[in-house]
Amino acid sequence: MRILLSNDDGIKAAGIEALVRALHKEHEVIVSAPMKQQSGMSNALTIGTPIEVARDKALEEKYGIEAWAVGGTPADSAKLYIEAFMTAERPVDLVISGINHGANLATDIIYSGTVGAAMEGYFHDIPAFALSLDVDSNLTYDEAAGIFAQDFLKLMPEDGKTFLYNVNFPLFFKDDVPQYVYGRQGKRDYLNAFTKEEKEGKVYYTMGGEVYDSDKGSATDIYATEQGYISITPLVTDMTDYMELDKRLEK
Repeated sequence: MRILLSNDDGIKAAGIEALVRALHKEHEVIVSAPMKQQSGMSNALTIGTPIEVARDKALEEKYGIEAWAVGGTPADSAKLYIEAFMTAERPVDLVISGINHGANLATDIIYSGTVGAAMEGYFHDIPAFALSLDVDSNLTYDEAAGIFAQDFLKLMPEDGKTFLYNVNFPLFFKDDVPQYVYGRQGKRDYLNAFTKEEKEGKVYYTMGGEVYDSDKGSATDIYATEQGYISITPLVTDMTDYMELDKRLEK
């Protein structure tokens, strides 16, 4: 397959290089990723401002692949390659974003630049995976990448339908065996999210906080990873509230 890799941790991140190592021998791999860390950027695009682009010689020489460092957001990185560099004669078969440093579960999906880059592929009718690994996981990036490289073709729909799958690796594997569970998005928030600081006559707020899960029922992505499963949540981009729409149309 011809696979485009992106992320939100930046082109120098360990997670994306682990994917290159795991995939480049059996697939044609292209990297187009931000020059620097871009977490929490969701689907943000750089509009009206020139975006710097440079070849990443380190990845290209080490693995014999095509690699682009993009001075923009995760979505910029995927969109730029698909719309400006990719040709009709050599299309991309799959977009993979990650492996992210930290989980992207529940409500975090909305803010995730990892998901944002994968979604750009989905927007262009290219199947896409967003991959994340909990910061405290017993797994290494290479282990997660190796498991995914071995299994991803089996995870793709048999009917060839374009998809966007959000995949999260757990802290540990139940029974020490990688097992996949499909589930819905849970609900997550953060307590004490902002810390105030005054310095040199200016006021600053830093976002952080403690995780608070208000919905981690047995069908959710949060529950699946807590039980030691690899969570897969199929995503869509249509944000229409069809139940509310139906109510309005009935009137």
